[in-house]
Amino acid sequence: MPSAGYDLDTLTDDVAAVIEQRDLRDVTLVGFSMGTTEAVNFLARHGSERIARLVLVAPTTPYLVRTEDNADAIPKAMIEADNAAIACDFAGWIAANEAPFFTAGTPEITRTWIREMMLSVPVPVALACRKTIAFADLRKAAAGIDRPTLIVQGDKDASAPLPLTGAKTAGLIKGSKLTVYEGAPHPLPLTHGERLLADMCAFMGA
Repeated sequence: MPSAGYDLDTLTDDVAAVIEQRDLRDVTLVGFSMGTTEAVNFLARHGSERIARLVLVAPTTPYLVRTEDNADAIPKAMIEADNAAIACDFAGWIAANEAPFFTAGTPEITRTWIREMMLSVPVPVALACRKTIAFADLRKAAAGIDRPTLIVQGDKDASAPLPLTGAKTAGLIKGSKLTVYEGAPHPLPLTHGERLLADMCAFMGA
C-alpha cells in the first residue's frame, strides 16, 4: 500500500493506464463509493472514446463540502471534526459508525471482514482518501458526461446521503437513470449484491 498517490487525478490516471495498456474498448465503467469520483473524473480527464456506459453505485459525487454555491452540503468544520476523530481513534470511529453502515441482517462475519479491512489501512492513507472524497468538485465533470449512466443508491445511505449525492448527480448527468433501493445502506455490493448485479446486467444489455 503506497504512502502517496491518493489524489483524484493520480487515482484516475491509474484507471486510464489499465484501460489503455490492455486496449480496452466498449467499457462499462463501474465505480462504487469513492470509485465514483474516479469514474466521473475519468470521463472529464481522459474522454469517453473507450467508454460505452457508466454505473455509479452509492456515489460520493458531485461535491460533498458546503460552499456558497453548494449550500445544502456538509460544513467543512464537520468534515474536519470527523477526520480529527479518525486521527485520534480510528478503531473507535469505525465502531461508532458501524450500525448505520450495514443492515440489521448483515452477518457478523461480513461485519468483521469489513472492520478488519478498514483497520488494515494506515490512518494517513484513510485521511488522504477522505480528503479526496470530500473536496472533489465534480459538478462540471458530471454535467459533461455523454454516456448512458445508471446511478444506484440506497435511501438509508448514511455515508453518502442520497439527496446530497445520487440525486444531485442524476440531475447533472443528462439522461441518467437513478435507481433507489428502499431501506438500503451504503455498501450495496455487500447488502444487496444480487439485486445490484441484476440491475447492472440489465443496464448493460439494454
